[in-house]
Amino acid sequence: MKITLTLCVTLLLIAANPSFARSEAEQETLKHAHWVALGDPAQKRRALKLIQRRGDQSMVAPLVHALRFAGGNVRPDVVKVLEKLTRKSYGDDWFRWMEWIQDHPEVETIEGFEVYLSNLFSSLDPDFRAYIYPGVRHNIPLQEVMWGGVAATDGIPPLDHPRMVAADNAEYLSDNERVFGVALNGDVRAYPYRFMDWHEMLNDTIGGQAVSLAYCTLCGAGILYAAEIDGSPVKFGSSGLLYRSNKLMFDHRTNTLWNQFTGQPAIGTLADKPMKLSVLPLVTTTWGDWLATHPNTRVMHPDTGFERDYSPGKAYGKYFRSRALMFPSPDDERAIAQKALVFGLRISGAAKAWALTAFRKSSVINDQLGTLGVVLIGSERERNVRAYRRGQMRFSESRETGWLIAADGARWKITEDSLRSPNGDQLTRLPGHLGYWFAWHNYFGAETLAR
Repeated sequence: MKITLTLCVTLLLIAANPSFARSEAEQETLKHAHWVALGDPAQKRRALKLIQRRGDQSMVAPLVHALRFAGGNVRPDVVKVLEKLTRKSYGDDWFRWMEWIQDHPEVETIEGFEVYLSNLFSSLDPDFRAYIYPGVRHNIPLQEVMWGGVAATDGIPPLDHPRMVAADNAEYLSDNERVFGVALNGDVRAYPYRFMDWHEMLNDTIGGQAVSLAYCTLCGAGILYAAEIDGSPVKFGSSGLLYRSNKLMFDHRTNTLWNQFTGQPAIGTLADKPMKLSVLPLVTTTWGDWLATHPNTRVMHPDTGFERDYSPGKAYGKYFRSRALMFPSPDDERAIAQKALVFGLRISGAAKAWALTAFRKSSVINDQLGTLGVVLIGSERERNVRAYRRGQMRFSESRETGWLIAADGARWKITEDSLRSPNGDQLTRLPGHLGYWFAWHNYFGAETLAR
């Protein structure tokens, strides 16, 4: 991508504007950062020479972001300075340089970095200025925020209240296709993966509840949130920006960027508010299995209003089959691979994840989440897990599909909202979700993996 001359002039003016910089030193630093990304050849050489002479590692982040978009004539010079500042040799590998930033959180970046980043991103889409701007509040390091490769806000368009049809009219689905299954307040629905792969965000109302199905293909996590802020419904979209290979979604009310994986505001007006979106129960399964247990389900129709090739696996099939990440993110593969699927629960401040391989010996796991007794019912082959409270009870597999056996021999029926005993007792469903290990590890830590 080439930065336009108009943008170059705009950024140089902003860098020298006192309303954006709090001191002369900050103005000077910002000017040099902008020159590296946007200046003419003489300005680039001068800025890089001064940066190298000062040896200030706070310039690493601006240089790494500049490297991603810099033309071929300046890239070798940027790399040379980066190597001097970090004493590392990653050559022209922007991916690895970004990993260096992630591996060194103790290295602070320049004052006013948000000005630099705002204008760099706005060259791709002016709407990015609504998310990152001078003085913006944030609780994640801005130097790790990166462009996701889609050159427009909502360039991955959300699905808003898509058309739903009865299962009898879903001849376009095969039994082995994967779907997100939801049952809220008697409203039972399925959203096929192959539609969500292209849209990644769904806003709908299910059982009278406003919801957003936030699906990050990069981290393999579809999470169903109650789409409410301070008790009022809100619509979410995809910003086009990422943090640690996880999408930053935005709400249409305040343009705050939210961490898709945690459901917390990250950048913007709400970033300093102690709030979190409520997670709702969701299961990933095959259409055949979902239909067998939910014959009254409705399912999303392929007439979305968008022109896409909705063939299964068309959008991200290659990425899903690969062991590699598409964007830089810290990882910890000491226990399991970075893209191994885990099922996670986070309730009342406690968090725990179970690798899908844990279900090889038995489809039923009795465990603890803090002081809460939980029972998980899952399948590695089918890649689905449901979790329920169990109190002091313990359960085991039943030979009958859809049932569990309690320690006293009683048969408990498995439903989407609870486990139900013959005498009418119920143990409620817990809201969890699947995701790649690297994403869970990033936000909840390696120690939360069940052993």
